[in-house]
Amino acid sequence: MDTAATSVPFISPIDLRARLGRADAPMLLDVRREGKFATSPRLLAGAVRCAPEDVALLAATQPPREVVVYCVYGHNVSADAVAALRAAGWPAMALAGGIESGQDGVDTPQDLARWRAAPPPSIAKRPDLGVTGEQPSRWITRERPKIDRIACPWLIRRFIDPRAEFFYVPTAQVSSEAARLKAVAYDIPNAPITHVGEACSFDAVLAAFDLEDGALDRLATIVRGADTGQLQLAPQSAGLLAFSLGLSCLYGDDTAMLEAALPFYDALYAWCREASAETHSWKPETMTGVAA
Repeated sequence: MDTAATSVPFISPIDLRARLGRADAPMLLDVRREGKFATSPRLLAGAVRCAPEDVALLAATQPPREVVVYCVYGHNVSADAVAALRAAGWPAMALAGGIESGQDGVDTPQDLARWRAAPPPSIAKRPDLGVTGEQPSRWITRERPKIDRIACPWLIRRFIDPRAEFFYVPTAQVSSEAARLKAVAYDIPNAPITHVGEACSFDAVLAAFDLEDGALDRLATIVRGADTGQLQLAPQSAGLLAFSLGLSCLYGDDTAMLEAALPFYDALYAWCREASAETHSWKPETMTGVAA
């Protein structure tokens, strides 16, 4: 790695991966030069595009927040962007190895092996769905959501487009409002994103963006079971169904319901990724300091 790049703080791919899918995930900024960005079919999951020449303007016009910057190989382009952000008071880091997990013949074999062993998840760009990282995407579906229509926005916000906007309208208005708002319809028959066979709309989002993540696959099974009435698919599906129906009882405003549900899906994803093997039971004999 070049000397210029070593003067800025870096985060490893495996450490970044552990931060994704959470409400407190850092902003992920794609600063590849225009030619490299335009010809690449992929983004890192949840990334926002900012051309390197626009980084200083971004830093000056938005409130500072934690940010991870990446370019192609993690060399000078991302290092310069991090330097500009940090000069403006942003806690910024560069992704070691960039989106390509390092450059053969430049980075050490040890670094290349480490970065490529567990790269952060990436997604396919989908201009037809409004997702290229350059502008916020828009999505629309039927009002009074229960499972898929909450799970899909969570998935999109955390792994596809953190700036995405969501609209809930009466079923008969989805098509006309999608055209008026320039939004992508989902979870309704004949929509670009919807049920296909036994798969639900959550599955369709994963497939549409070629998003591969073992914990998301596990979560998809739970969502599919709850959303399609196949509660035998996963023991957790019944709990998700109960939670979703209860949330619908509590909230008359669909957008407020979505915001209330997001932390639950954060926790469910964390369980799928980190805690699914952990058990819990009442064992008084293991407790200390308990009065007889």
